[in-house]
Amino acid sequence: MDFAILLTWSGILYLIILSLLEIVLGIDNIIFISIVSDKLEKLEQRKARNIGLSLALIVRLFLLTVVAWIMGMTAPLFHVFSIPISGQSLVLLIGGLFLIYKSTVEMHDSVVGHDEHSAKKGTTLRSVITQIVMIDIVFSFDSIISAIGMTNGIAKETGHDPMVIIYLAVILSMIIMLLFAKPISEFINNRPTIKMIALGFLVTIGVILVAEAFGQHIPKGYIYFAMVYALLVEFLNIRMRKNQEKKEKQTGNE
Repeated sequence: MDFAILLTWSGILYLIILSLLEIVLGIDNIIFISIVSDKLEKLEQRKARNIGLSLALIVRLFLLTVVAWIMGMTAPLFHVFSIPISGQSLVLLIGGLFLIYKSTVEMHDSVVGHDEHSAKKGTTLRSVITQIVMIDIVFSFDSIISAIGMTNGIAKETGHDPMVIIYLAVILSMIIMLLFAKPISEFINNRPTIKMIALGFLVTIGVILVAEAFGQHIPKGYIYFAMVYALLVEFLNIRMRKNQEKKEKQTGNE
């Protein structure tokens, strides 16, 4: 690897930007892991999160080693209604459908109100990790392709191979996600309305993956903005409810 690129200002700047991008792209991964692992007993939840994110790191690093093969998966395998379907499209399609299905089932369970103890008893660590690995592969494609696209012109700019930047950005982003996975998981799972917004976000990501499988590119920036906006509104609602409870308590004491 060409580590000399880290001695250039362009290399350092790209490393910072790419690390931030990987963290943003990993948010949906953390949300999925948080919701799926919540069905496990408390002692196993942390293990599932750590194993899930560690496997995500291994998958990403493995895909980086076969980057040429990944980019070559864009060759059409067959056509559906004149739309070319490649190996990459199939991965996105299967992953998108799985994400839509899983998130919809979780929404249904939350609305119907299934017994939490029974759900946790019927969920195994192996099944949760299997689901995490499946979705990791899909999210890894998105992450790797974005990273390659961003660093596409840095080789001409600096004269160095940018792969070391991509590797470091992936590793740094995963370390940060491992550190913050627990508080994010607890925050989502302890607030039903936030969890429902997160599930809606995952359904939307699933729909986008299916659309991209059929060649329709939808900028994810709009989706992230919509989610942040929905969360801000919900935070205001939470604050409003707390203020109302305080007023009711004060009125009751008087």
